[in-house]
Amino acid sequence: MMQRVAVLGSTGSIGASTLDVIARHPQRFEVFALSAAAKVDLMFAQCARFRPAFAVMAQEGAARALAQRLAAEGLPTRVLSSPAALDEIASHEQVDVVMAAIVGAAGLSSCLAAARAGKRLLLANKEALVVGGDLFLAAVREGGATLLPIDSEHSAVFQSLPEDPSTWASRVEKIILTASGGPFRTRDVATLRNVTPQEACAHPNWVMGRKISVDSATMMNKALEVIEARYLFGLAPSRIEVVIHPQSVIHSMVQFRDASIVAQLGTPDMRGPIAYGLAWPDRVASGAATLDFGSLAAMTFESLDSRGHRERFPGLQLAWDCLEGAAGSTAVLNAANEVAVEAFLAGRIRFDHIHSVNLATLEKVAPSKPGALGDLLALDAQSRRSAQESVLQLAH
Repeated sequence: MMQRVAVLGSTGSIGASTLDVIARHPQRFEVFALSAAAKVDLMFAQCARFRPAFAVMAQEGAARALAQRLAAEGLPTRVLSSPAALDEIASHEQVDVVMAAIVGAAGLSSCLAAARAGKRLLLANKEALVVGGDLFLAAVREGGATLLPIDSEHSAVFQSLPEDPSTWASRVEKIILTASGGPFRTRDVATLRNVTPQEACAHPNWVMGRKISVDSATMMNKALEVIEARYLFGLAPSRIEVVIHPQSVIHSMVQFRDASIVAQLGTPDMRGPIAYGLAWPDRVASGAATLDFGSLAAMTFESLDSRGHRERFPGLQLAWDCLEGAAGSTAVLNAANEVAVEAFLAGRIRFDHIHSVNLATLEKVAPSKPGALGDLLALDAQSRRSAQESVLQLAH
């Protein structure tokens, strides 16, 4: 049966990988809608190849430019740019599958729209759970949506768990998320203040966007993944562990009550978890290379308590602190981190200041439990204002 797919964030690395997998199975998947922020050239190329019914551009000028180019070539794609356009395509009656790959809190509303419309929701946007939390999960339940994680770590956990979610709490001892350690796993802590954006974006294993690459360098990406795992799998934060695995071959593990551990292995290629999400419960070719055990390097592991990792990556502990803190704390952390990373990439603050901004924002903003999307957006805006104030103080 043909499945119509909306790819939100199609010009990013996850979006491009999704389209690569879809192109391998034209008899199974059809692109119904694409979205991007401002990359007109790439979006035009994607529209020319996949002929979607809709393309959404976040920036109005980019939308006009795209529409003109599509019209000049006689391509039928309709271009949208209204604030509600993302929600419209995410919940469209002709859409079966939504790939949620918009980075940051900007993707939250469309994730909620897809959930309420009962779509198969492939979640590559951490913020839907980090910011949305229980509110987002309630939308999934009420809409009857199918929620499938696309982060390599959470996909690995999902693939390793028993099929019946009602047994997870009783059969699972803990979830073990693996982390590569990023580009600074062995770097002297005292030199981190001198890290440049170029250095922070040079991940040793994965090809990713600039924001998530910086998050990997600070290990804030793993903090967000701990929070995401808490909501995805329903285990207490104390039953979620992180271990550093530099080779990124084991993507994550599940330890059961009998002390046995089930792990999911694969090459560091996001097309693997994307293909799994698109075809679940089936399996289809992803285009990712298979592991060659004959030439595979030794696999090594490091605890967070070794080699000074807790001092090197202080932001990681904030995941457990926020999960045990007031409702809404995870949303505050996410907003602060987005502001801090943007400021670092712009050269306004040092690399080690990212953690300082996150800490200061968590101390200044007193969250209350969000009851609706408007509450979440208000808390997000308040947290960003506070984080910007901290950035200004550090920049002087």
